Amino acid sequence: MTRSLLILNGPNLNMLGTRQPEVYGGTTLAQIEDACAKFASSFGISVSFEQSNHEGTLVDIIQASKGVHDGIVFNAGAYTHTSLALHDAIASVEIPTIELHLSNVHAREPFRHHSYLAPVSIGLICGFGANGYTLAMTAMHQHLEGGV
Repeated sequence: MTRSLLILNGPNLNMLGTRQPEVYGGTTLAQIEDACAKFASSFGISVSFEQSNHEGTLVDIIQASKGVHDGIVFNAGAYTHTSLALHDAIASVEIPTIELHLSNVHAREPFRHHSYLAPVSIGLICGFGANGYTLAMTAMHQHLEGGV
């Protein structure tokens, strides 16, 4: 059975590569997606990518994932710290979700230390830049195979 992962990105992640490279690195979202697609093929995993700057659209994407994807890797950006709607969407679909951040949010401003997604996520990866995506995919693969 081929597993399917959704790599979901929230607001401003479409600006990667040019937005605060000293914080988020110089890798673009397209480059991250290419790296994830290559990595997924090595595991025999199907992967889909979505990005939106709009909270409601992200909720719609999460809801549409039920019965389609086996896991979600989600970099919700700033919505991590503000969105009960995303929390509720993740809880409602019962798809294992990993919260992901490029920067170490716990070493940044205090408002970034709280996550509304953490209680409905199976884990958190932060601070490893673009490499965090493949780390999250590895962790999700292991989780789905019963190893985590």
